[in-house]
Amino acid sequence: MDLVEFINGLPKAELHLHIEGTLEPEMLLALAQRSQISIPFENVEEIRQAYEFKNLQEFLDIYYQGMSVLTCKQDFYDLTYAYLQRCAQDNVVHTEIFFDPQGHTERGIGFEQVVDGISHALEDGFSHLGISSRLIMCFLRHLDEASAFATLEQAMPYRDRIVGVGLDSSEMGHPPEKFARVFAKARDAGFHCVAHAGEEGPPEYVWGAINELKVDRIDHGNRALEDEELVDLLVVQQTPLTVCPLSNLKLCVVEDLNQHPLRKMLDKGLIATVNSDDPAYFGGYVNENFIQTTQALDLNVNYLATLADNSFKASFLPESEKVKRIGQVVSYVASYQSSH
Repeated sequence: MDLVEFINGLPKAELHLHIEGTLEPEMLLALAQRSQISIPFENVEEIRQAYEFKNLQEFLDIYYQGMSVLTCKQDFYDLTYAYLQRCAQDNVVHTEIFFDPQGHTERGIGFEQVVDGISHALEDGFSHLGISSRLIMCFLRHLDEASAFATLEQAMPYRDRIVGVGLDSSEMGHPPEKFARVFAKARDAGFHCVAHAGEEGPPEYVWGAINELKVDRIDHGNRALEDEELVDLLVVQQTPLTVCPLSNLKLCVVEDLNQHPLRKMLDKGLIATVNSDDPAYFGGYVNENFIQTTQALDLNVNYLATLADNSFKASFLPESEKVKRIGQVVSYVASYQSSH
């Protein structure tokens, strides 16, 4: 068994995945045709070409355009279940997915249509595929605080299905502090809190996410390494980072994958994890992120086992379930090592 085979069989969780970012060109076209929605593309190849972009804003432009084909509960169900089938292929046994309700309610799509479609697919994913899951609602940071408060109110009746709130979209110019009051209210309501920080934004944004939003996890966090005091804090507090290597490459956060800070993060004792972010747009689901990063950074079995362990440690699973899942990683690694 080589390392690619090892990765393919390694039990793992994915903690940084935007469900709207799993909209493959084939599904985008199919959903547009099913709902008779006009899109500026004639075929799958034209859509695939549109998925080529040079920076975060260009990506977001096509990302929101793709959302236009998601109009009803069945669309959100189909999108989510297709992703879960990919999880099964990659041996992702637990996933915590983001969704962007404001990107849909702004278009007149009912909040309940979105949540019902996604959550029913997650239920079927557990029943039919054995994949456990959690659902996290993100606020779009380029919108204002009032919109975030309104979205939080819409989420309150769905506390049994939505476990956390997050913060995504354009980072620069929208520091975490902009949403401190919304996050405080979400925490009081019992939601877990996460936030994108330190992808394009400076280390100060990571500080803001920790001190002002009081997050449980940092999504991305690459630029935290520019501040040793911040790194020390993240290590002491064991604040996880949900890192997305192929996303970072595609959005030019790193120029080359062999310059990616993931190995350095692990060497410093950070709880770093590997995730796919928006895999339909960034060139690979979670195993492809593992494989390409392993090759670029010369990661060995011990690093890979640590990444898998971290993915469960950083999850919102109950402690007993974390212990069980990490035990599966230990058993898998021991079996591999005994045969090598």
